[in-house]
Amino acid sequence: MLKTILNLPPVVLLLGLVSFFNDAASDLIYPLVPLYLTSVLMAGPKALGIIEGISEASGNLLKLFSGVMADKTRAKKGWVVCGYVLPSLSRPLLGLISSWPMALVLRFADRVGKGLRTSPRDAMLASAVVKEQRGLAFGFHRAMDHAGAVVGPVMAAGLLAGGMTVREVLLWSAAPGALAVIFSLLVREPEREPQAQGAPFTWDLRDFPPAFKRYLATLALFALGNSSNMFLLLRAREMGLPEYQTPLLWALVSLVAMSFSTHLSALSDRIGRTKVILGGWSCYALFYLFLGLNGENPYWLWPSFAFYGLFMAATEGAEKALVADLAPQDRLGTAYGWFNVVSGLALLPASMVFGWLWQTFNPLSAFGFSATCAALAALLLKYWAVPERSGAQNS
Repeated sequence: MLKTILNLPPVVLLLGLVSFFNDAASDLIYPLVPLYLTSVLMAGPKALGIIEGISEASGNLLKLFSGVMADKTRAKKGWVVCGYVLPSLSRPLLGLISSWPMALVLRFADRVGKGLRTSPRDAMLASAVVKEQRGLAFGFHRAMDHAGAVVGPVMAAGLLAGGMTVREVLLWSAAPGALAVIFSLLVREPEREPQAQGAPFTWDLRDFPPAFKRYLATLALFALGNSSNMFLLLRAREMGLPEYQTPLLWALVSLVAMSFSTHLSALSDRIGRTKVILGGWSCYALFYLFLGLNGENPYWLWPSFAFYGLFMAATEGAEKALVADLAPQDRLGTAYGWFNVVSGLALLPASMVFGWLWQTFNPLSAFGFSATCAALAALLLKYWAVPERSGAQNS
C-alpha cells in the first residue's frame, strides 16, 4: 500500500501534507471549543447549535460558489491558498474573545476559508488521478487529514497537562496553521483545460445525470441527522469524561479514521462505492443510538468513539469518489460544490434541531433522531439513489 501511495501524483501527496498541518491546527482547538463555550463563555447547547449550524452552513454555501468559479476560470490554486489563509488567522483569535457572539464571528471566518478551498481542492484531486484510483486518492487525503487530527488533540492534551489554560492552547493553533499556508503555496496549478467556446456560466444541475441528483437528495437526508461533532464531545463530558481526556478521545477517533481511510476508500475502487458507504452509514446509526442510550458508563466511550472513526474512514473518501464517478468531468468543481452545499446546508437545521431536542427533551431523543436519519438514508442509497453498478463501475 505504501508503494502505491507514493506513486500517486505529486499534487495529491502535497495536498495531503497541507491537510495534515491544517487539521493539526484545527483539531488542536476543536475538542476544546465546546468546553470553552460552555464553561468559559457560558453558552448552552442551543448557542452551540446556532454557532456551529450558522458557521458550517454559510461556509458550505461558498463551496458551491468556489466550485463553479473554479470550473469557469479553470484556475483552482488561488481558491485553495485563500481557503487556508483565513482559518490560520481566525482560529488563534478565539483565545482572545469574551463572548459567544464573537465566537460565532470567528467560527464563521474559519468555515468561510473551508468553503473557499474545499470544492476546488477536491476537483484537483479527482482530475489528478485515473478513475480506478479515485478512492485511493481521496482516502489518502482523508488519512493525512486525520493524521493531523491525531496530532492536534494530543498537542492540546500535552499543553493542558503542562499547565496552560484553554485560552493559551487556542493561541498555539497559529503555528501549524502557518505551515499549512506555506505548503499550500507550493502546490502547482494543474494544467488548464480549454473551455468550450460559448460555455455558459451556470450553477444548475440540468446537465447532470439523474443518479447524481438522487445521490444528492440521499446525502441531504443523511446530513439532516449529522449535527456538529461538538455535541459528541459535550455528551462525553456529560457522561463523566475528565476534561483532560476530551482531546485524547477525539484523537482516538482520528487515529482510527487515519488508519482505515486509505484502505476502505481504496476498497471502494474494487467492490463499489455504495457498499462501502452503506457500511459507514450503518456504523453511524449504531454509534448515535448507543450514545443516546448509554448515559452513565464513561468507559464505553472509548470503544464506541473508535467505532465512530470507522464511519469516517468508510464514508469520507468513498462519498467524494462517487461524486467524480457520477458527474461530468468538465464540471467537477460545480459537482463538488453541490455535494458540499447539499450536505453542508443541512447542518444548520441538523445542529439546531439536535440542540433543541437535547435541551427540551433529553439526549436520547436527539441522538435517536440522528440515527433514524442515517438508517433511512442508507435504505434510499441502496434501493433508490445509486444503482449498484453505478457505485462500482462509474456508469
